[in-house]
Amino acid sequence: MRRRTIHLAFAVAAVAFGALAAAQAIQLRKAARINQAVASAKANASAAADVPEARLAQAGALAEAGQHDAALAVYNSLIQRGRTDALGQAALFNLGNMFLRNARETAANDAFQAQALVELAKQRYRDLLRADPGDWDARYNLERALWLAPEAQDVFGAETDDMPKELLRIKVPGLPPGDLP
Repeated sequence: MRRRTIHLAFAVAAVAFGALAAAQAIQLRKAARINQAVASAKANASAAADVPEARLAQAGALAEAGQHDAALAVYNSLIQRGRTDALGQAALFNLGNMFLRNARETAANDAFQAQALVELAKQRYRDLLRADPGDWDARYNLERALWLAPEAQDVFGAETDDMPKELLRIKVPGLPPGDLP
């Protein structure tokens, strides 16, 4: 009886490890297919059409080559409206980075275009943070973009240096004029 239990335990362990090895083999085969698609996408742009990971790599290569409009089109094809998977999140992050790099490059020549590119980058980082609030890289890059182009704080009733002090007083019927406690 004891011998049969030990053999049964080893059989269960062997089947579990076999299933794990099969799952790893499937993942390895998928990674090899993606690597092959990325390698062929470098040589031929139409080869990346069926593998989304290859399209992401192709968009990155286009952005590095300075073909920003083509990279934007590929990134936008990877971002799906309403739901964002891991690949769409990577596309959003890379797209925000591309806008931020372009803003830094064009800041000396055209400040208005650089401002618009920073705003586009901030929007992509915000979209990414809506999908995954725990993405620290997107938070950091959004903070950097906010340093480059701070947003105007126009809160109703906020005290500013150029506002007369009389306008800051709140008048409540039944109470003496002055600041509220």
